Amino acid sequence: MSARPVLGIICCTRRVGSEPAQAVMERYVRSAMMHGDVAALLVPSLPDLMTAAEVAPRLDGILMTGSPSNVEPARYGDDGGEGPFDPARDEIALSLIEAMGNLKRPVFGICRGFQEINVALGGTLRRDTSASTDLIPHHAPDGAGFGAMFDHRHGVTLAPGGILAAALGRDALEVNSVHYQGVATLAPGLRIEACAPDGLVEAYSTHNNDAPLLAVQWHPEWDADTNPDSKAFFALLGRALRGDPLTSQGQRP
Repeated sequence: MSARPVLGIICCTRRVGSEPAQAVMERYVRSAMMHGDVAALLVPSLPDLMTAAEVAPRLDGILMTGSPSNVEPARYGDDGGEGPFDPARDEIALSLIEAMGNLKRPVFGICRGFQEINVALGGTLRRDTSASTDLIPHHAPDGAGFGAMFDHRHGVTLAPGGILAAALGRDALEVNSVHYQGVATLAPGLRIEACAPDGLVEAYSTHNNDAPLLAVQWHPEWDADTNPDSKAFFALLGRALRGDPLTSQGQRP
């Protein structure tokens, strides 16, 4: 039996009791491994002890996960903003995205990962997606329970000829929406894959130095075992790690 490809999954800096911890929610790991049929390694956000360039060659692709933390505004030329922040993750994540691009290996993102990939490639973020008058609410009301946050949903329109439209076989779907930040300026070279009814970019793709890159603002890992659309996202991840360029209609790797 040939070895399965190895997916790197980035960790966040958390606190467990009184101690710092490197952690990732198991739903990301299980969903990617089960529905992408890959092995996985967790990548710690410890830039004082390692560089992304050291670990990237050992990985066949990476998944940048969601997180309670926000990307620090200084990373995209802004100031202010509300935390919590995780500067150690910012450092490893942005440099890991660059390193994987240099190696021509796939990059996938979910929620915070979607945002940090955009920043890594030169885009910017807006920080008002739950309350701006020009947007639909992209997060459940404050005080909503944990499950209720992931029950907050809206429709998205898929771009004709895109990777997601081809994989899902239709032009629209319902997604969960659990984010306070979103794309302000899309990074050069990124192709829109999905938009919310208010026009906010909800998914994008590109070929980062000939390697597939795909990211979504929603959380396919939340219901991957029961949602065919979520399974399809992770199936794309598995295909990309096995060398499929995921070329969409009219697009060349």
